[in-house]
Amino acid sequence: MSRSPRSDAKSQALREAGCLNRRPEAVGDPLFQGSRFFDSRDLVQVKYEMVRRVTVDAHTVRAAAADFGFSRPSFYQAQAALAQEGLPGLVPKKRGPRGGHKLTAQVVAFLQQEREGNPKVSARDLAALARKRFGIQVHPRSVERALERSGKKAR
Repeated sequence: MSRSPRSDAKSQALREAGCLNRRPEAVGDPLFQGSRFFDSRDLVQVKYEMVRRVTVDAHTVRAAAADFGFSRPSFYQAQAALAQEGLPGLVPKKRGPRGGHKLTAQVVAFLQQEREGNPKVSARDLAALARKRFGIQVHPRSVERALERSGKKAR
């Protein structure tokens, strides 16, 4: 089925939202074949229909996962996310750490105190102090950003 320019806009929107299915060709469920409504590029719709197949239509997890191009563990993750959060739970989450996990409030308070005692101390020196005091290794730019967020301008 050829995609119109409007569907190209949809692909872009799905990509920007993080909901573009990277493997739409793996979706073999009949509903998604040649349908204008069911779109195998829409990851949230594909996962929802996969879970619905098992829950409502009584398909096996193994068959549904295979038909929709997912593994069984991916099915169970989607099922749990849908049960806990509803449809928003099927939207992929950003990967990686969330915020400065090394620069805790205690460490930032220490760095602020050091900066107040010596306003000319560099971010590199503050990073070295954090390593000596707390045993953590942080980049000087991370120190600068943490101090900027806390309202203390770093040099």
